Amino acid sequence: MNLALLFDEDFTGTDRVLLRGRRLEHLRTVLKASTGHQIPVGRANGAMGTGEILTLTDTEAELKITLSQRPPQPLPLTLILAMPRPKMFRRVLQTCASLGVKDIWLINSYKVEKSFWQTPWLSDDNLRENLTLGLEQAKDTVMPQVHIRKLFKPFVEDELPALLANKIALVAHPGTTAPCPVHLNEPAALCIGPEGGFTDYEVGKLEEAGCQGVHLGPRILRVETAVPVLISRLFDACG
Repeated sequence: MNLALLFDEDFTGTDRVLLRGRRLEHLRTVLKASTGHQIPVGRANGAMGTGEILTLTDTEAELKITLSQRPPQPLPLTLILAMPRPKMFRRVLQTCASLGVKDIWLINSYKVEKSFWQTPWLSDDNLRENLTLGLEQAKDTVMPQVHIRKLFKPFVEDELPALLANKIALVAHPGTTAPCPVHLNEPAALCIGPEGGFTDYEVGKLEEAGCQGVHLGPRILRVETAVPVLISRLFDACG
């Protein structure tokens, strides 16, 4: 936790907050903080700054906060991602949040098992928790928006063309002829398939909507690896 992300329910006054649970445990066991210490903080979807620990007990920490810094610039990227396996979904969400992706669309695909959509990690509370962990890692405050679309064809035909407007639109798929571009200076939309990739039919539909097929070379990567590699290649996100 490189930054403690604060939500409305944490505030007891305009410049006072109470931290409990995971964040309190981090203060006590990882940072070894005590009264008078200052830590980086940020308000969800707002400014960043510092928090001075006024009191610290076994159950809560009271901080006086000063917020005056802007969060880092978001990536100009719309990420369209076939629903990953639940065991890697949390890591993918955290990675996207850490890299500055703010617009995430989870879609269906032939190779996405129906059971994936039943995972509790798709609940609002769990989505917020994992996105928060990613933001805290990267010292960011702007919460990504996650959109869920369980029907592939209606999404691609009815919604995707508008999402691709005025963007470089790409679908990452092994075997395509064009390499993935690097260091873009304009908004982009990136489609990434499930384990095993999109089917040929799905790639065709994405291309009909306006996407260009691109590849990362001959190696087949897991989704949790492909996501950060592609994003960093497109935008030098870690630079």
